[in-house]
Amino acid sequence: MRSYRRPASAAVAVAFVIALPFEVLAHARVGAPERARGPERAHAAGDDSGDSDAPEQLFGSTCRVRIKGSRVTAYCHNPYPEPDRVSLHVECARWWDVDSDSTPVTAGPAQTVRLDGRCWKEVRTAWVSHRRER
Repeated sequence: MRSYRRPASAAVAVAFVIALPFEVLAHARVGAPERARGPERAHAAGDDSGDSDAPEQLFGSTCRVRIKGSRVTAYCHNPYPEPDRVSLHVECARWWDVDSDSTPVTAGPAQTVRLDGRCWKEVRTAWVSHRRER
């Protein structure tokens, strides 16, 4: 077996490969439009209005959204110590079908919450929004 000449660079490469899918999946939404991003996401995307020297606090639940027919179920798990207010948003495919937004639910530290929504017919998109609890 051949050993790496630079173990530090190999360790960084392995850490990058492991961490990248988590970051991509942590904020994934099923078919969600870009306009659904909240103010917390806008700052992380490049708004330089804040203090650049302050470390960024980890925040936000990891949500899995499942669409089955006309029903939508989302499970959100908050691994961080700060509470997260999550809300499910459902856009229906038919023009006459009413889109819906669920009541915000607080996902406390190390807590998993379930959010449900539905359309009369098909679902076009569904996503979860996050807000810091005040």
